[in-house]
Amino acid sequence: MEKIAVLIPCYNEEKTIEKVVCDVKEALPEAVVYVYDNNSTDRTAELARKAGALVRFEHKQGKGNVIRRMFREIDAECYLMIDGDDTYPLECAKEMAEQVLGHNADMVVGDRLSSTYFSENKRPFHNFGNSLMRYGINRLFHTEIKDIMTGYRAFSYEFVKTFPVVSKGFEIETEMTIHAVNYNMQVENVVVEYRDRPEGSVSKLNTYSDGLRVIRKMMQLYRNYKPLHFFGAICAVLILAAVLLMFPIFKVYLESGLVPRFPTLIVCGFMALAGIQSFFAGMILEVMDAKDKRDFEYRLARISGEKRRKQKEQETD
Repeated sequence: MEKIAVLIPCYNEEKTIEKVVCDVKEALPEAVVYVYDNNSTDRTAELARKAGALVRFEHKQGKGNVIRRMFREIDAECYLMIDGDDTYPLECAKEMAEQVLGHNADMVVGDRLSSTYFSENKRPFHNFGNSLMRYGINRLFHTEIKDIMTGYRAFSYEFVKTFPVVSKGFEIETEMTIHAVNYNMQVENVVVEYRDRPEGSVSKLNTYSDGLRVIRKMMQLYRNYKPLHFFGAICAVLILAAVLLMFPIFKVYLESGLVPRFPTLIVCGFMALAGIQSFFAGMILEVMDAKDKRDFEYRLARISGEKRRKQKEQETD
């Protein structure tokens, strides 16, 4: 088991990968650097190997697929994940690793949004999307994560080995964040500098299609992790709509003793029943979610024991 493993997912980053690997080795000379090439058509793998990184391959396209492979194959006390596009200076790398190794953090978020991101990033919709995601997740999950979409993070062994990677693409960062918050893991924010991509380096993130995937993933995770809130909100909307539609009918009935607009009355009844059904579905799923959290604590304890056993074996060798 390595002390620090630096994970760099890459797709067509030949213009920057060599510099990123060299910067990592200078900032964290004790770390082992892994570059995972995701079907690059340029010299990314060759240049990464030349700079001293261990190069491996993931042939299923998508950042989420690459991270799944990384987390499955590598054992380390601390994992530092960074993009291969040279947008993150490495001055904070040691501080982020120390938060994991010395302060028991499960995930450390490299916070770009509190430093130079909005002045350096030349894509206004990316800026808006990052702010929107930060606001939405912090409100929905009652947390204070400073940067939801950053690709610069550090993780503990316990986080990596208990995190079920489901996402295939760039929504993976949202999934990581909500997983840590939902299971009450220790999350720290470290402010990091951000610089825009150098000339000739092209972002693989599509502002609109990937942005919609991220928003959809956020709502899916909110439904899965906060089912009573999610289905309770649907219940409230349906009941409120039923009451508003039924009020004029009820008013006429009190005044004349007649019941007009039977179709509307029937629709109101079905809406009320759907609202009640939604509420009870949320309650059932909430109980299941509580059991999942208990089961997660057992898994976490087992993974922690596995980590200590590996460390002892390493010390005796």
